[in-house]
Amino acid sequence: MSFRNEDYHAYNGDKFSEHSEHLEHSEHSEHSNLNFSEHSGVDFSDYTTEDYRQQWKETVNKGMHGICFSMYEDGQKPGDTITIDQVERRVLKLKPHAKWIRSFSCIEGNEHVARVAKKHGMKTLVGAWLSDNKEDNEKEIESLIQLAKEGNVDIAAVGNEVLYRNDLTLDELLGYIWRVREALPNIPVGYVDAYYEFSAHPQLVDASDVILANCYPYWEGCHIDGALNHMQNMYGQAAHAAKGKKVIITETGWPSEGGSLRGAFSSAENAMKYFINTQAWANQANIETFYFSSFDESWKTGDEGDVGAFWGLWDKHENLKF
Repeated sequence: MSFRNEDYHAYNGDKFSEHSEHLEHSEHSEHSNLNFSEHSGVDFSDYTTEDYRQQWKETVNKGMHGICFSMYEDGQKPGDTITIDQVERRVLKLKPHAKWIRSFSCIEGNEHVARVAKKHGMKTLVGAWLSDNKEDNEKEIESLIQLAKEGNVDIAAVGNEVLYRNDLTLDELLGYIWRVREALPNIPVGYVDAYYEFSAHPQLVDASDVILANCYPYWEGCHIDGALNHMQNMYGQAAHAAKGKKVIITETGWPSEGGSLRGAFSSAENAMKYFINTQAWANQANIETFYFSSFDESWKTGDEGDVGAFWGLWDKHENLKF
């Protein structure tokens, strides 16, 4: 995710919430042990390392709305075909901690994620990965439609950061979105991209039932102390562009080690802070959020550098990280 110099429409409490009454009352009892301010987050000033770990574990164990599924073990990468046994083992690790699971593709074993998640009672946000490979795009779209007709899709995501990567033109992308919407009239359909793309391209909002926005203060070089408020402003901009449609944060997270970007430093402490703050705010403000990511993945060290391998709540051996 790159930095864009955008005009924010700041998050303003219940302005963008469909359930404003929850802001003061919802989840209050769950988070009453936290000294939490809506825009600055938890007061960590007196926390020790052990305090961070304890609060992080408590937050993980309370559960979250959604988690992004990490597919690949060491030695695996996109393009490899993954077995259903591997997918099921990982889904079972996540089930006690999340209501929803998000997948990114519908081929090469990724189709197992939706089926296994539904088998075990989880809800699914299922993505078709679109790129400049039109042949693979056809496979992805057809598989997404098939999974949905089987009853395995609660929300369909047609593409992920396609415009950010410049893989397709806007018109090409819109064609895929409308095609899926026509095939699946009873399932919410959207497109996932950086929050600012929905302001830049209002046609995406018109074509979507739900707005699926990725929000990463880390990738905009934001210091951890301002990260929660920065993420809220990202959400606010997407909500402003959404014209009243629901906005879901489909990715947000913070790396636990690796390189840094301007004021954003990757560290265990910062990763714990960001997760605790994100979950506390999302629960209090009733914002549906998918945390990125579930497991560390070693293959993700290309464009993102060494930091790419360390976004998981679980490590690459499938153990909770802290």
